[in-house]
Amino acid sequence: MHVVVNAATSVDGKLSTREREQVAISGPADFDRVDQVRADSDAVMVGVGTVLADDPSLTVDDEEQIPSRRGRGDTPHPARVVADSRGRTPPDAAILDDDAETVVLVSEAASADAIDRLEATGATVIVAGEGRVDLEAALAELEAHGIERLMVEGGGELIFSLFEASLVDELSVFVGPQIIGGRGAPTLADGDGFLTDFPDLELQAVDRLDDGVLLEWAVV
Repeated sequence: MHVVVNAATSVDGKLSTREREQVAISGPADFDRVDQVRADSDAVMVGVGTVLADDPSLTVDDEEQIPSRRGRGDTPHPARVVADSRGRTPPDAAILDDDAETVVLVSEAASADAIDRLEATGATVIVAGEGRVDLEAALAELEAHGIERLMVEGGGELIFSLFEASLVDELSVFVGPQIIGGRGAPTLADGDGFLTDFPDLELQAVDRLDDGVLLEWAVV
């Protein structure tokens, strides 16, 4: 599986405010770029924190992309994947609508009732890991279901966990012209943080986009 992490951050590396409120970081050109990356992916993944804070749909916005996907034999929209260790995704979340297939990754800590609620919405539930989702095992299961290119859109806890497990192949970051600040504001990679063995990134491209800059790295 090829895993592409994509994010938009402020100049100081924040994804949103300390109250987890969305900030308009990207502009129209970056929105179009992100939509293209989605359209080129088999699935789009977020953590449950992003679902609870933003309620994203994660579908392709540009309808002109849909015929291209169908021409490749794909579904109109990529599958949506949520990393949700305890099964906290609300049954009325936009990501659980009928627009695309949804897979929820949970751990053994998720209750049977939580799993039943998710499956009642039509979602596929994959159990991997004990107290938290075992991402390596979960992604292997997704690959077995035909997902070869996975786009990850956040948040910081999920992105850190994927880097920690050495599961990321590419990282694209749009840096917008904002300073958000705040010790508690989420960053590109949260979690426990690295003390040694930092991920080795190789810069591939730098492009000016909207009023910011797009940085693209390969993970060595």
